[in-house]
Amino acid sequence: MHNFPVKLELRIDWSEMDLFGHVNNVAYFKYIQASRVNYWEKSMLTALFSEMKVGPILLSTGCQFIKPLHYPGNIVVESRVEFIKNTSFGIHHRILNEANEIAAEAHDVIVTFDFNKNEKVPVSDEFRKAVAEIEGRVV
Repeated sequence: MHNFPVKLELRIDWSEMDLFGHVNNVAYFKYIQASRVNYWEKSMLTALFSEMKVGPILLSTGCQFIKPLHYPGNIVVESRVEFIKNTSFGIHHRILNEANEIAAEAHDVIVTFDFNKNEKVPVSDEFRKAVAEIEGRVV
């Protein structure tokens, strides 16, 4: 089993419920976004954007809904980098309910982008090293 080293605890908000009394699917994507940005911050990608206007841009995301979530409650979103290619990388997320069961799994594909030149650029060595350090593995 793969390790998910980056964890983000979130509280389910009452406003995230739908007509049927469970968390609306849109809220899952908000949780995934919060986790994605949390990973970017831990890996210093957001700092690189501040300095050089080079940063991540979401290419695609998808979610498999496994178990419903309900208010009130808390969740943990776990994340890990699945792959790093030349100009893109993938993040795998798991949303765990209070019973530590997987409620959803999501996969993001992110491109590193130079916002000054308006073009994709290679994933930096600094990011690769940060991922290796965060995840305790070679990428």
